[in-house]
Amino acid sequence: MGRGALFVISAPSGAGKSSLIKALREEMPVSFSISHTTRPPRPGEIDGVHYHFVTKEVFEKMVENSEFAEWAEVHGNLYGTSFRALDEAMEKGNDVILDIDVQGALNLREKTDLKPVLVFIMPPSLAELEKRLTLRGDVDDEVIRRRLDNARGETAQAGKYDYIIVNDNFDKAVQDLGAVILAGKPGNKGSTKMRPDLFGSN
Repeated sequence: MGRGALFVISAPSGAGKSSLIKALREEMPVSFSISHTTRPPRPGEIDGVHYHFVTKEVFEKMVENSEFAEWAEVHGNLYGTSFRALDEAMEKGNDVILDIDVQGALNLREKTDLKPVLVFIMPPSLAELEKRLTLRGDVDDEVIRRRLDNARGETAQAGKYDYIIVNDNFDKAVQDLGAVILAGKPGNKGSTKMRPDLFGSN
């Protein structure tokens, strides 16, 4: 059995990334890499299942020890992916999905030998993204505005990814993501659905 492939999936907050990954894992035998983070758990999140929740001091010590393949600060919290978690899964021949932000994804490709396949999940529009964030009901208006501003910057980097999937139809987006996993090769631009005008000055 050969070494597994690494698929890195990024998206603006509210684009449906977590739901897509969950649906995909119910259909395909892929592993999900669990990241470390300093942010508090959200309701229903379990340590060691959704994230490894650690203190800032523990996280910074891991950075000093070069234990992370990538790490970044997002919305004021630290997130990182350990080399150990990735290597253990991939050496078993498992394809691994990694859910990280744009900064972390690009760092992973540029600064490691892991050769990840980068996949960007695009929401249908900025208005739809705002609607989804509002309906979640777990953040205030100021946080929503900040995440919308971040979304503009994140989508501007989407062209650097190997594949772009627009989540305007959930079932179709799951199928598209599954097709990317089956292809398993970086370098093939897998979607013509990118529409930069969605995140213009509106």
